[in-house]
Amino acid sequence: MSDFDAIDSLLASVGPQTDLPDPEARRALREQAQLSKAQVARALGVSPSTVSAWEAGRDPAGEVRVKYAYLLDGLSAKLATDSTPEPEPAVESTAAEPVADAAAAAGPASSEPEGGDEVEVLTAPEPCVLCGRPAGVRVEGFAQHLDPAECQDGTVEARPAPVAGRPAPASKPPERAKGPARRAFQEPSGPVGLIHAAVEGALAEHRGDVEAATAALLKKAIPDAMSLLDETRKGARYDVIAHPAIPDILKKQTSRGADQIWEARPKWTRAELPPGVHEVTALDINGAYLSALKTHLPLGQLEHTTGMPHDRRRAGVHLITPPAWEHGAYLPNPIGERDEPGPLWVTEPTLRLLLRLSSPKHGLCEAPEVHESYTSGATENLLEKFRITLKDARDTAIADGDAVTLEYVKAMYSKFVSTMGESNYNRELYRPDWMHIIRSQAFANLWMKAIKAHDEGLAVVRAMGTDELHVIGDWRRVFPEGRGVTEVKVKDLYTAGTDTMGEEQ
Repeated sequence: MSDFDAIDSLLASVGPQTDLPDPEARRALREQAQLSKAQVARALGVSPSTVSAWEAGRDPAGEVRVKYAYLLDGLSAKLATDSTPEPEPAVESTAAEPVADAAAAAGPASSEPEGGDEVEVLTAPEPCVLCGRPAGVRVEGFAQHLDPAECQDGTVEARPAPVAGRPAPASKPPERAKGPARRAFQEPSGPVGLIHAAVEGALAEHRGDVEAATAALLKKAIPDAMSLLDETRKGARYDVIAHPAIPDILKKQTSRGADQIWEARPKWTRAELPPGVHEVTALDINGAYLSALKTHLPLGQLEHTTGMPHDRRRAGVHLITPPAWEHGAYLPNPIGERDEPGPLWVTEPTLRLLLRLSSPKHGLCEAPEVHESYTSGATENLLEKFRITLKDARDTAIADGDAVTLEYVKAMYSKFVSTMGESNYNRELYRPDWMHIIRSQAFANLWMKAIKAHDEGLAVVRAMGTDELHVIGDWRRVFPEGRGVTEVKVKDLYTAGTDTMGEEQ
């Protein structure tokens, strides 16, 4: 895929230009095209907060400037073309007939159901049986939109909430679009549409009660995540075995116990701080499990091998003897805190991290010794469309201040990961190897942030779980601040160290 393919999906043609319109015009073009900041950010490979900065006056540079100029130039041309009205046929003027009842005002006459179906105006919107968005009428007992266009483009106008003791106002007929339809600027359907429809349906069902709608969405996050996965797998290149035979090392040793896989979870605190009293910043890594969905996952049933070198085309779990780690004074051990010496079963991300750190580029340890493995042919992009769909929904929810969608999406990916193993809540997918691999990838990602901080001159104080990194120093020159998955936010600030009198803080 070329650099401009994502942009070409939003508009057709014209070549890149490097001249940029003024910031107000940039925002106006995006809003006129009905594009969210998250959509533009996704097409350009940046965060929504970066798009906000561009629209506030900051100018991009380099290749992304060319791409942004290309998008804006294309939007300007596209909108100029689409705004040209088509000539309207002359019609004979007739006196308007009075509206007989509220049902007749719910949509254009051409959209009335045939055969005299009973139309009931609803006092509160209900999810449409066709698209899931709020609908103002019920036909033959089913809530739906009388105008098919409302189902197609999602431009359903919200009806005011009914006031006690007063009849609900009738729906206003949607205006007919003049000129060619702007399909390039419609909200995406498919996987993203499933998320939007679920949220709109829950809000409609609970009459706009945000807390009740959120609670209902969280309860069905797992089946909804599986439906979303199925949607993103349509036309996929690989067939996935959802319930393969599992080796004994991946089976729980007791009903409430654990299997034999070590996930390398960091739980490290620096023993000695640099002299003096320091302000420590606890950084929160956004969307740790969401980012970890991009990892090498085995496709089929795991096959056992011994004495074989690591094959980067395969993935699974490996029995290794880890190398000695001599940097614990300032960096956590990449296999986590482990009391027992000797061989242990680790996942693909942990092995790849150790091999990376043993390479000439880093030279931090010896290569691990691999004794045996359970692996299958693998791909890093197995869940990529699933991940991107959730990421885009998350970015859009943050940009729009949509707390309901944000909590729903978080629950979808976190519960999806946690229930891949043996679970009473998710019987559609039994891949404990995937669960361990994704978790370990999140831990490996946190470890790489720790070494980045160290290499950039920050003192790493603590690394915990998947999303907590404590540092001393100007971290903003190392990590971008924000709520995007490539950004970090401040979780806590505290002081630590020893003052000149030898007293601990």
